[in-house]
Amino acid sequence: MIRIQQYWMAVEPIDMRAGMETVLGKVVAVFGSAQAHHAYIFTNRRANRLKVLVTDGFGVWLAVRRLHEGHFARIQDIAGTRIELTHSQVDALLVGLPWQRLGKPSQVTVW
Repeated sequence: MIRIQQYWMAVEPIDMRAGMETVLGKVVAVFGSAQAHHAYIFTNRRANRLKVLVTDGFGVWLAVRRLHEGHFARIQDIAGTRIELTHSQVDALLVGLPWQRLGKPSQVTVW
């Protein structure tokens, strides 16, 4: 498997007809560069498809995911063009769950 150290998601949707070169160009435009072992996630306007571009240091991988029903949880009211996601947020996103509710683990204490 490909080792992924960081996950990034673009706020603006992308045209799902875009090929690898177009998506790679969008990664450079939005994120500044395509870093090795980073995954860059884009959704379409209807949020029923997403594309993930991953660089592994040797080449580029482009994956597409489409939901048969429903849609991926969209980014709402986020300032900027990108956000960083945790591994658990990506897992939730890929199955269509509300990934925004997942954050850094919190600690419960007794007063």
